[in-house]
Amino acid sequence: MSASHTRPSPAPLLKPGETVVLFDGVCKLCNGWVSFLIRNDRQRHVRLAAVQSHEGQALLAWAGLPLDQFDTMAVIRDRHYWERSEAFFEVIARLPARWRPVSLLRIFPRKLRDWAYDRIALNRYRLFGKYDTCLLPDPDHEQRFLKTPL
Repeated sequence: MSASHTRPSPAPLLKPGETVVLFDGVCKLCNGWVSFLIRNDRQRHVRLAAVQSHEGQALLAWAGLPLDQFDTMAVIRDRHYWERSEAFFEVIARLPARWRPVSLLRIFPRKLRDWAYDRIALNRYRLFGKYDTCLLPDPDHEQRFLKTPL
């Protein structure tokens, strides 16, 4: 079982049981992760939201996470949220079985996993690059992104 943080109320904007991955919309590495998820999550177990979007900001506020400096991915479902390496493993658990062996990396202590995660996250722009603005989803994938009704 993964270590999650729990909030007193369910996350806003999500249907019960719905899982959303919050990611940095200007980070090239993060956008690569999103593309990977879209390709491999054909059953649509996870939704997506850039932290810079209205929806992402609302979910960050709900979780009590920073709204302006975001150095980690977060996964939110119901009253729970996960960060850093635990968020990564929470997403892997929702992917097809062929990706489950990646979960074997959990044998490493969380402190070590999070240290490695932080090294990449804190240097992601320098290592992988950055977009000037958030990329817009392809029309084919737009329904994968969390949107509030108008």
